[in-house]
Amino acid sequence: MSRPELQAPPEIYYGDVEAKKYTGNTRNQQIQADMTYRALELLNLPPDEPAFLLDIGCGSGLSGEILDEEGYVWTGVDIAPSMLEVALEREVEGDLFLQDIGQGFGFRPGSFDGAISISVLQWLLNAETSHPTSSPPHRLTRFFTTLHSALRNPSRAVFQFYPSSDDQIQLITSIAQKAGFGGGIVVDYPNSNKAKKVFLCLFVGGGGGSHQVPKGLEGEEGVDQDGTTAKFEKRRERERRRSKGKRKSIKDRDWILKKKELYRKRGKESVPHDSKFTGRKRRPVF
Repeated sequence: MSRPELQAPPEIYYGDVEAKKYTGNTRNQQIQADMTYRALELLNLPPDEPAFLLDIGCGSGLSGEILDEEGYVWTGVDIAPSMLEVALEREVEGDLFLQDIGQGFGFRPGSFDGAISISVLQWLLNAETSHPTSSPPHRLTRFFTTLHSALRNPSRAVFQFYPSSDDQIQLITSIAQKAGFGGGIVVDYPNSNKAKKVFLCLFVGGGGGSHQVPKGLEGEEGVDQDGTTAKFEKRRERERRRSKGKRKSIKDRDWILKKKELYRKRGKESVPHDSKFTGRKRRPVF
């Protein structure tokens, strides 16, 4: 079976039915969680510090939920309206934008402390029309140039994607470098057909740390060469121990006020008014 990006443009492929089917698939949920945790490790953000992240191709918010749990504020962009509708139904925390990333971004310079993208970059490698502006090199150039501007200096952007050839990797990395990025390709489990994952780790300025491209994970999936469990595998196990499909139960006053304000901005009706009783703990009733 051919990959989705070879069948139709994303806004068509991910219609109402497919968007809900994709989001409800537990295997997709686990893969998105694993890849998001790994992308955050490669992003190398300072521990215990707030950060404003851009989720490129956020879809229905599966990766955004991991960003929430890790304590980050985020904004998501996606080209598929049906995916964003599902994200709104799931009440994700991040602000959402309907955006064709191949047309570039319009964010103010230095807006974000970092960016992640899970299974999106390969969609830019297909020309939808014969017009020169629809060619992959042209779309990639606009994408990386405007993304570089939107990231602060120093910072990083990490993309997990599915290239079909070395030529595609070369095209992507060369255009990213021309846009001003440093960095390169990170391959996890290169000798495994099943577990192999390709990441593009890009730096703006110093990249928030060392200029050296991080090393990929090797050996068996989730196990380092010394036999210890890889860091992101530990996170995966921690995630599995959590209640399935349930997010953190956060019911303090600040969280409730933030949620209500988010609903008002999105035009949701019948949002209760704020009062001194908002978020107040009730006595148990027997």
